[in-house]
Amino acid sequence: MSRVLAIDPGEARLGLAISDPTRTIARPLRVLQHETRNRDAARIVAIATQEDADLIVIGIAYAEDGEIGHQARRAMRLKEALALAGAPTIETWDESGSTQAALALGPEDSLVDARAAAILLQEYLDAHRPA
Repeated sequence: MSRVLAIDPGEARLGLAISDPTRTIARPLRVLQHETRNRDAARIVAIATQEDADLIVIGIAYAEDGEIGHQARRAMRLKEALALAGAPTIETWDESGSTQAALALGPEDSLVDARAAAILLQEYLDAHRPA
């Protein structure tokens, strides 16, 4: 089985996390500095290939009322750019609160966005675990 790559997209940085090959455990991978949507997508597709990930999960930050806000629309545009860049299967997952949860695990540092991606990926993996 191949891995799952998760993205916690932000305005300045994109946190990435990767699963183990059994899709059981998520771990922070790295943080990319945002360049342009198309350049970010190309880098993410290259990382997915390098990490043997056949699924990319993009975190969508819904507004408090559950509506799609500015950040969620930005993530959906990244999803479109990833598809154009040749990404494997792409899914979205509600990542509301992942950054706050990552900050609760430790101080804000250079990997906080990758920790947030790992939190959203672990939630995704747990929800999709075979019964």
